[in-house]
Amino acid sequence: MNYLFRLFALLPALASACAWAQAPAAPQESAAQPAPAKAEDRLPKQELTGQILYQFMLAEIAAQRGDLALSSSAYVDLAKSTRDPRIVRRAAEIAFHARQYDAALEACRLWLSLEPESAQANQMLSSLLLASGRVEELAGSLARDLAADAPRVGDALMRLIRAFARYPDKLAIQRLFDQLTQPYLNLAEAYLVRAQTAVGAGDAERARREIDQALQLRPAWELAALFKAELLPKGAAQLDFLKTWLAANPESQDVRLAYARGLVSEKRYEASRTEFRRLLEASPNNPDMLYAVGILSLQVNDVTEAEQQLKHFVEIGRGDLDPARFYLGQIADQAGRPDDALRWFDQVAAGEHALSAKVRAAQVLLRQGKLDEARERLAAARANAPDDSRLVVAEAQLLRDAGRHADAYAFLAKMLEVQPDQPEILYETALSAEKLGYVDVLEHHLRRLMVLEPDSAQAYNALGYSLADRNLRLDEAAKLIDKALSLTPDDPFILDSKGWLLFRQGKPTAALEVLQKAFAQKPDAEIAAHIGEVLWALGRTDEALAVWREATKAHPTNEVLAATIKRFVP
Repeated sequence: MNYLFRLFALLPALASACAWAQAPAAPQESAAQPAPAKAEDRLPKQELTGQILYQFMLAEIAAQRGDLALSSSAYVDLAKSTRDPRIVRRAAEIAFHARQYDAALEACRLWLSLEPESAQANQMLSSLLLASGRVEELAGSLARDLAADAPRVGDALMRLIRAFARYPDKLAIQRLFDQLTQPYLNLAEAYLVRAQTAVGAGDAERARREIDQALQLRPAWELAALFKAELLPKGAAQLDFLKTWLAANPESQDVRLAYARGLVSEKRYEASRTEFRRLLEASPNNPDMLYAVGILSLQVNDVTEAEQQLKHFVEIGRGDLDPARFYLGQIADQAGRPDDALRWFDQVAAGEHALSAKVRAAQVLLRQGKLDEARERLAAARANAPDDSRLVVAEAQLLRDAGRHADAYAFLAKMLEVQPDQPEILYETALSAEKLGYVDVLEHHLRRLMVLEPDSAQAYNALGYSLADRNLRLDEAAKLIDKALSLTPDDPFILDSKGWLLFRQGKPTAALEVLQKAFAQKPDAEIAAHIGEVLWALGRTDEALAVWREATKAHPTNEVLAATIKRFVP
């Protein structure tokens, strides 16, 4: 019965449209100045008859039931008899949606005769003329409007193209604006409009020609420069154009911003930071520029400037402050200022960094010897997000980092009882079981994970590596590791498993080649431990020692690396 809501919503308007003829005349005012005209004074004086009410209900109920043809016919008749702009507007809308363009045009013209200044009526008339294929008629009407706006034709063209932005027939729009702009080809706006319609029609080549004409007429026009940049291939061609244009127009902030962002896309972070710094000089308290310079400074490892700009960004207090607080926490943590780090991490309230901030804060506390407090924080976070497995994994990692592998396994096993098929918890429990030598438990959980997630490269790799590392069922280990590689080719950790498997199979030369490929992608401590052991087996002990020495500098606390070195160099 949705039509009843529409009916009752419109009845007051219909009643008011017909009420004034029945209302008694108001007493005459004695004041000399006449009272200002009210909107309702301009509406027709119409008695609300049974026929009008019946016709209105018929039209509205028919519309709600999907009979737009009947609704349109009834509304157009009602519009003609009442000449009320609200009814006329409804008639035009219904006829338009019914694709009865002649009726809609009739209603729309009546609407304009009653409200000549109505922007909505004028826009609907243009849409109707375009939808019904009367491009010439529309062009003539719009051309007269443009001619009347002669001193500001360029601006009028820009407004007009925006009005047609959502019209679906882009070729019709292009034909229309080709006609409208023909008398104004001395204006850069005319060529920009033509370029825009060419893009809509899928003619990129013509769009480039038209925008070049616009820039010839107005070489310093930012809008045209930005439009041309969008038409160029991303990368060198686009950046070269923007750089050249900026050399001639160094004060253009919008184009410089586009150039700076383009440099970021190409991972040219230092060059991008230079451009963002120039933008920041022009607007020292612009939060977007402060944040950009701060993040780019982090990217190029200029921690001092990163901290300075991100702090300024937070002090201004505009925009999303949580990411900046998180990065400031990281900076303080890496600088060995744990109290500052905790203060920043604790201020991260929401968003994608909120959980990471809680985990990083717990890690800071662990390094301070406050494992219990760290776990309490994660437990409190888990109480608010009981289904978030990342918090479970983070707490288990804390325990492993503290060397408490049995406690990590017990904690994960308990969590697994609550969520027995949660993939991340299954995987982490398997890894903890492996640390304690519970190979059967490891295999049981990883096999279950393979059932739940058949494309989990991690599961195949973990089980294959565990078997290879123990020199067990090497043929089966090879199948598992190859399966993992087929799912995630060139993953450095899976390549490490493959290399270690080859070593266990008695193929040290082939193993070394694969391990070095893995290490080139990811200079991980455990991969370095394997490379050193293979080199040692090949009799290249000096090289092995050199690899281990460099890896120890980068990873001084890695248990696997330390244990490997100890086996060969007591």
